[in-house]
Amino acid sequence: MAKEEKRKKRGKKGGLFSFFIKFLTFLFACVIILIPVSIGVVMYFNNSVHSKTSDIVISENDGIRKADDGSFLIDIRRGETSQSVGSRLERTGFISNRYVWNLFCRFNNQHLKTGTYKIELPASMISIYSLLVSGREVLHRVTIPEGVTIRKASIIIEQAGICSADEFLNAARNPQIAGDFGIPGNSMEGYLFPDTYFFPSAYPAELAVRKMADTFFRNLANINPSFTGLSPQELNEKVILASIVEREYRIADEAPLIAGVFNNRLEINMALQSCATVQYVITEILGQPHPHVLLFRDLEIRNPYNTYLYRGLPPGPISAPGFVALRAVMNPASTDFLYFRLLDASSGRHTFSRTYNEHMRAGDLYIKP
Repeated sequence: MAKEEKRKKRGKKGGLFSFFIKFLTFLFACVIILIPVSIGVVMYFNNSVHSKTSDIVISENDGIRKADDGSFLIDIRRGETSQSVGSRLERTGFISNRYVWNLFCRFNNQHLKTGTYKIELPASMISIYSLLVSGREVLHRVTIPEGVTIRKASIIIEQAGICSADEFLNAARNPQIAGDFGIPGNSMEGYLFPDTYFFPSAYPAELAVRKMADTFFRNLANINPSFTGLSPQELNEKVILASIVEREYRIADEAPLIAGVFNNRLEINMALQSCATVQYVITEILGQPHPHVLLFRDLEIRNPYNTYLYRGLPPGPISAPGFVALRAVMNPASTDFLYFRLLDASSGRHTFSRTYNEHMRAGDLYIKP
């Protein structure tokens, strides 16, 4: 009996050992098979579909366009599914099979992010997918010059492909947004800082306006940190005056002098007589072309923004003041000048006068282009 039991135990051990060997052999065989299959799958997904841009065929509704540098820009629309994107990529030739794309997207389970992306060929399915889930959108550089109005800024924004001019204007004239920044009135005119910005395509107009306003107050804090002690109305008066100085000065070192002249006029209740405010009436209120020279009949246009007819500051800013103009108004020159006139159009130098007779002898009226 003892020998029989020992024989059975040896048989069980031998069977377990044999099973273990067979299992290892099976695993080894699976590995041998899976390795080339895995390599093949990776190579398939990571293989560049096209090496030539001429292979790409784009129709009008594909949301894909060729850039000047030979790359391609693809728009991922808000709410669009990965299946829809896969169909577009297959149709235009960026991927070879949309069903494989869909399977790959489902397996990775990452959402494609809305925006505009730049695809450079050759590109694999993996690289395209990685780009579209990364959120690394194409950013458009847009420069807003000093002295522009929100209407002119809206045109620049639209031409850069950020948002439509109407959307930008509606946001810039939204009383709620103005109120959020403590700005009196219903417009952000004067409070959208002229600078170079980088925005993605189809960027919400409200966010663009808010970013430009944030930039304005950040620069104002650098110029004069104590501006926070001003009331909204006091700050608005500074911004209005800065917007006028912006349109009047040509050389930076004269800006504080021009601000000083306007302050002197305000103190004695003398009309500012700024040509820039008349130009604003002509172009922004009457919608006429920018005049090269102001005529005397232009100075007689009855509008509250015409500082030749109406004393004090106009109702609101007439342009976007930059750093120089804002600094000049926050730190005006102490002077007894009451007049200034452009002395040399080529150099941009002004001549400053204390009396009207000196002023009239200085020359003709010019306005900043």
